[in-house]
Amino acid sequence: MCRFLDTRRGQNNADGFGIGFYTDLKLGSAPCLFTSTIPAWNCTNLQRIASKTASRLIFGHVRATTEGSLSEDNCHPFTHGSLMWMHNGGLGGWKHIKRRLGSLLADKWYLGVKGGTDSEWAFALFLNTLEQSGYDPSACPGGGFGPTVLRAVMEKTIAQINELTDTIPQSILQNEDVDTRSLLNFAVTDGHSVICTRYISSSKDEAASLYYSSGTQWVTRTPSPDDRQYQMDRKDKGGDIVLVASEPLTFERENWVNVPTNSILTIHRQTVMVHPILDKYYEGDPYHVRSSAFVQAKGLITNEKTSSGSQSPASIDSTRKAATQSVFSRGLSPDLVRRSLTPVSSRESRLTSQLQTAQYLASPPR
Repeated sequence: MCRFLDTRRGQNNADGFGIGFYTDLKLGSAPCLFTSTIPAWNCTNLQRIASKTASRLIFGHVRATTEGSLSEDNCHPFTHGSLMWMHNGGLGGWKHIKRRLGSLLADKWYLGVKGGTDSEWAFALFLNTLEQSGYDPSACPGGGFGPTVLRAVMEKTIAQINELTDTIPQSILQNEDVDTRSLLNFAVTDGHSVICTRYISSSKDEAASLYYSSGTQWVTRTPSPDDRQYQMDRKDKGGDIVLVASEPLTFERENWVNVPTNSILTIHRQTVMVHPILDKYYEGDPYHVRSSAFVQAKGLITNEKTSSGSQSPASIDSTRKAATQSVFSRGLSPDLVRRSLTPVSSRESRLTSQLQTAQYLASPPR
């Protein structure tokens, strides 16, 4: 059970952290990675490098362990080539599906797993699925794999995890009281497109919370370095920055769009799109209400009342573009919570403020 980097709100995730960010292409396409088992708020080196580091796209993650020991190998993000991967949640019935998940993998992906988390095994499954789809995960094209490819592979990865949990013998489910509900808030990027999911393998329960906001600038609103608060500024209808987090990171809650349960968020160039994940857990009834008890017990949802599972299929699929000068601006699709968001903004992301608050930050390539 983890959270994209969010040190000010929600539960205390003290089992390490990690940040990954892309540098000048002259240094190669692979992201720079910094992980530590120290709590993010106690890491002096993080504070030192944050104020001096800028990137077009940043992933950040803080960890509260449920699977795997406390070690740097288990700290997100996980990387391979130009790809980065993070996970908030857990695979249902993990110890009963781990062996079979491993058997699905080619040797190089099986042997590439360094830690003991279900999250890294899920990444290995994603890499294996990407390769089976005809793409070499070790050789990302100059413009990336493309959002359509990454989204399709993500959906296939989730489907395979569901198939594994579905085949856990009934006797084990009953005798060992195994919970097969998977919380799969995944995030993956190739440095050009970002794919995020808010998902649970249940048609009755709410998934771990996920929000996004966008605008022209992510700024400090308080002068004190000991108690910094931030806000997303909007100078126009365009947006230079997209911020995705497990919880709203500012007090201006109207600036945050609640990603619907069992949806996939795609960020590419000037567009943000939200699509439903159409599987057996999808509910097309716009008045369907999901229970938040499961994720509340795990501390993976905000205290606010949300109805993110209730929206019509038509509204989930629709998108609209917002013209803007910057590459990672966004066109907003109507959100299932029936809340609208006017675009926000920011130039090249500064790690300091974002790493203090954000789960992960995606400010697209220029």
